[in-house]
Amino acid sequence: MFFPGSRYANAGTYQVTAPDGTTVTATKLPLPAGSGLLGWYKRSAGERLDLLAANFLGDPTAAWALGWTNGAVSLDALAAHEYLMIPPATPVASSASTTPAG
Repeated sequence: MFFPGSRYANAGTYQVTAPDGTTVTATKLPLPAGSGLLGWYKRSAGERLDLLAANFLGDPTAAWALGWTNGAVSLDALAAHEYLMIPPATPVASSASTTPAG
């Protein structure tokens, strides 16, 4: 259902019964692991998060990890951050077949 680089790929599911009796399958929310930081990065104006994720995490689709690490509910909220905390590459991100930027 989810592509291999997705944070939801291995999250698992659960079932909920709606008030009308129908059963709905939902995806569990994968919570970020507190696995430390690679460091801090000072952003330049207009730098795209997918390119930063490709450069630091090895996967442009792992931009969500930058958001989680920096406490952003939405990736758009990172526009206000001058400095970003850079997490270690996630197992999903590091196994994805991408070419790092740079």
